[in-house]
Amino acid sequence: MKLLRAAAVAFWGISFLAALPLSANDFGNLSGVVADPSGNPQMGAAVWLTPDFAGGRAVELLTDANGIFIGQRLRPGVYSVKVTLAGFMPSFEEHVDIKANLNTALHIELNSVLTSVGQLHRKPSKPSEPDDWKWVLRTASSSRPVLQLRDGTVVIAKSSPEEHNDQPRATVELTNGSIRPGASSALPGNLGTAASYDQSLGPAGKLLMGGEVDYDQAVPGVLGGSVATIWLPDGKLGEGPETTLIVHQIRVGDSGRSIRTMRFEHSEQIAFADHAVMEYGGEYLSGGLVGATTWSVRPHARLAMRLSPHWGAAFLVETDPDAYGLRAQGTTAGPAIDALQTGPVIVWGSGRPVLNGGWHEEFAVRRDVGKRGQIEGAAFRDDSRHEAVYGALMQSSDPSSPVGVFPGPFAHDGGTAGFWGTRVVYRERISDHLEVAGVYSWAGAMAPGGQYASLSELGEMLQTRYRHSVAARLAGKFPRSKTQLAASYKWIDGNVVSRQDLYGEAAMGIDPNLSLSIRQPLPSFMMVGHWEALADFRNMLGQGYVSLDTLAGPLLVMPVERSFRGGVSFQF
Repeated sequence: MKLLRAAAVAFWGISFLAALPLSANDFGNLSGVVADPSGNPQMGAAVWLTPDFAGGRAVELLTDANGIFIGQRLRPGVYSVKVTLAGFMPSFEEHVDIKANLNTALHIELNSVLTSVGQLHRKPSKPSEPDDWKWVLRTASSSRPVLQLRDGTVVIAKSSPEEHNDQPRATVELTNGSIRPGASSALPGNLGTAASYDQSLGPAGKLLMGGEVDYDQAVPGVLGGSVATIWLPDGKLGEGPETTLIVHQIRVGDSGRSIRTMRFEHSEQIAFADHAVMEYGGEYLSGGLVGATTWSVRPHARLAMRLSPHWGAAFLVETDPDAYGLRAQGTTAGPAIDALQTGPVIVWGSGRPVLNGGWHEEFAVRRDVGKRGQIEGAAFRDDSRHEAVYGALMQSSDPSSPVGVFPGPFAHDGGTAGFWGTRVVYRERISDHLEVAGVYSWAGAMAPGGQYASLSELGEMLQTRYRHSVAARLAGKFPRSKTQLAASYKWIDGNVVSRQDLYGEAAMGIDPNLSLSIRQPLPSFMMVGHWEALADFRNMLGQGYVSLDTLAGPLLVMPVERSFRGGVSFQF
């Protein structure tokens, strides 16, 4: 259907342009449509008209939002037409004859820069329905019906009309608490105000901006803030190039010290006809205390292929679980506000800050089951030089560590970790308003295995242990009340102090133990805007806490802390 709509737009555009009246003085007109191999009109393409006769003047044109260009009052004669657009190979049309008092119409197709791969770029013999396959990050209730790469799985989803709205949109959230340790809002009893603004940039795409200020009434002097910007050159989240910048700063009590982090990322997507799609990019990370910072440059790449109408495969290489988690959120009401809760995690060990993260390689195969379900199997490998272990220690003798003045769990260096893992996922859309998923994983995680040690030598107390886990997730919406609900529970067969199958959890939207998320629309006051109450409960039962004895005192560690974030959101 997408190809049919694009073809209809192109046909209508050319027919309309061909009917334009000509001016006097025996001039001619040239009009046309520029599209990609799939028939999608391309906006912002440069069209150069070069006359083949002496005395002529070259003319440059640009395509509009429908891929249409118009050249009027052209001298009759033979022209050469060259079309260029970033990400595509130039296209040439020679011996284009423009006659007086006539309109000449062209349809120009641009091929990808990877056109040399040959058959992968050939058009399919017949257009496929857009719902045949959709690569998304999780079983979200709203997804775009286009070719996308996420975690290498296919879900049944429909387009959200909000995604195609180019009108400016603003959101304000008043919240209490955090759902992520290490975020600027990860303070006990923390109050926060977040705001975002989405602005269309016309041919330059769309810009998403967000900011948040957090403070703690119980601990004077503790203040945090974040800003985030997401630039979408194609105007749609998850469907093309994306550039993200996130900056955090937390002032740590009366110590006068501040913790700062930054993440700058750029990603690109390339589709090979209707057979495969590749996403690739990299990011620059930095963070630490003022005067003691560290930085890192990390790449990522994912390739997904459709092997048959019911079979697909994907291979991915990731280096930052937090960046992957942000992309795993898929379509959300406020992606810029969601980005504020992410960023590089600073791990404290040996008296200096380092950045959490490592290499994650994964290969997955999926198969559709019936009309609404699918099953997926994956094998992966995780390697990390500084595994993050969250722990709460209110007093520390290490003057270079913020532990003791920063309330709440902080990331400690759990040492080197490396393990293999497998995952089996089954998910199904029970109805248009209800989805369920079940996950089995066998992978490694850090577990207690030593005795006393200092915080800088915490890795000596921990060892990699392989664990089985079973998880379930339910997500749905009540049509009458419009309440959105997502609940999950993950059981692990033993104590662990770090995440087991972290990337799988991010892709599926599942945390260890019991978690619950609720979104409830509220009556709008004076029929202006859209009000919504939100509540996110993480590890509701407070499970998975392990007490370790260190030389600095007892350290309470956990893979996920018990936390709550709630408030109200207003969109207008």
